[in-house]
Amino acid sequence: MEFGLTEELELIQRLARDFAERELIPRAARHDREEKIDPEVFQGLAELGMWGLTVPEEFGGSGLSNLALCVVLEEINRGCASTGVTLSVHNSLVCAPLIKFGTQEQKAAWLPRLATGEILGAYCLTEPNSGSDAAALTTRAVKDGNDYIIDGTKIWVTSGSLAGLLIVYARTNSSLPKAQGISAFLVDPKTAGVRIGKKEMKCGIRGSPAVEVLLSGARVPAKNLLGTLDRGFQIALDTLDGGRIGIASQAIGIGRACLDASIKYSKEREQFGKTISHFQAIQWKLADMSTRLDGARLLVLRAACLRDKRLPCGPAAAQAKLAASLAANFAADECLQIHGGAGYTDHFQVERLFRDARITEIYEGATDIQRLVIARSLLA
Repeated sequence: MEFGLTEELELIQRLARDFAERELIPRAARHDREEKIDPEVFQGLAELGMWGLTVPEEFGGSGLSNLALCVVLEEINRGCASTGVTLSVHNSLVCAPLIKFGTQEQKAAWLPRLATGEILGAYCLTEPNSGSDAAALTTRAVKDGNDYIIDGTKIWVTSGSLAGLLIVYARTNSSLPKAQGISAFLVDPKTAGVRIGKKEMKCGIRGSPAVEVLLSGARVPAKNLLGTLDRGFQIALDTLDGGRIGIASQAIGIGRACLDASIKYSKEREQFGKTISHFQAIQWKLADMSTRLDGARLLVLRAACLRDKRLPCGPAAAQAKLAASLAANFAADECLQIHGGAGYTDHFQVERLFRDARITEIYEGATDIQRLVIARSLLA
């Protein structure tokens, strides 16, 4: 059993870490305040090949593993969680299912542009009345000649207003049980009948837009069906396994930023004639933060390795996301406590980290759903 990174992964880690230190940490507060990511950041990620990390080289990508993606996402999210979730969704929820389930024609049409960052991808599954119960979606796709006509509303679409490709899940057969009869479609957002609705005003990760995607009579070519007709929900579940590993990596990155900030502040802040790092109460907080984050990271790396080997990874991904999101929120809470009143202001990055961490227990499957996935695997 190997616990260290290979030389290749260490190099990738350094590239991501250097980029985060140089380009993201100085910009993160502005991304949050202005609710948008600087275009220079997107370009920088493109120059490093990060938009197509797992895309095969034949389609212009880097051809790297899910393990490499996790290493990169941890470093990027340590710098800026808004940038991190944008990168995670693009790679995990859009490129990954296209690589695994797409036809050669579909891959050739979309992957080269996704890999270079020419276009971003967005994932359209959640609806106003189908969140954790994703199979209850009501968006419909009806066959009409060589096309499908899609009608419905998707919400919480990360990067939806920036995207050049949408993966949209819609019901194609109402006579089947609700977890069946769902199909996935590759949709160009410029298609007539596709419109971007309201942008959500979020507590955290504010630099990453989450929007409604409204589909009204959107005509999509039948050749844009992703995978098998009526079997799209299986694609959604498989994709979410990878997405959960990505968000778990995000959580570790945010947690690390909290730990780093806590260590730094504890060595600078003086009370009762010494820095607070001398107090056992502070030392125990740091120790607990570090231990929880390191343990969660091992779960993340295990889940990524299973996915790379094409082994079942659903329960492992759920464990990774559960542990990592809890660790991140624990670290954010303790970090704020260590900073005291100063941490409750925008004088430090702590309040932003605290807000950013919270979402990791909600999206890509809430904490409660992860526990259900894990329990069901144990009881099966």
